Amino acid sequence: MRIERSLHDQIVEHARALAPDECCGIVATEDDRAVRVYPVTNAEASPLRFVMDPTEQLRVHTEIEDAGLELGAIYHSHTRSEPYPSQTDINFSRPWPGVIWIIVGLAGDEPEVRAYEISDGHVSEAQLEVV
Repeated sequence: MRIERSLHDQIVEHARALAPDECCGIVATEDDRAVRVYPVTNAEASPLRFVMDPTEQLRVHTEIEDAGLELGAIYHSHTRSEPYPSQTDINFSRPWPGVIWIIVGLAGDEPEVRAYEISDGHVSEAQLEVV
């Protein structure tokens, strides 16, 4: 997935703003290119997990569909660990096959952003090209 620096930075700033709690949101795409970032409230308000607010999630899905775009990625942050999918993330990914998972790691001195494809419980790193 290609993502403009400004959209990438929106995701990182969302993660920083909500720390120590995890943030979450959705990225709309067109032709494998990120075109809009939708921050969503973490209904858990937790440093250990996220659950997207269902009302906001439905609104975002509707906006994406109405605009003729695709749900390309779900993002969230890990405030205490590396940006690698946890077992909870893997379990949470099942209803969204083909969606990229972007994770912002805030445990180090600088945020680290990585992307993954998760399919049938298998995790593989995905290309996230910042342009």
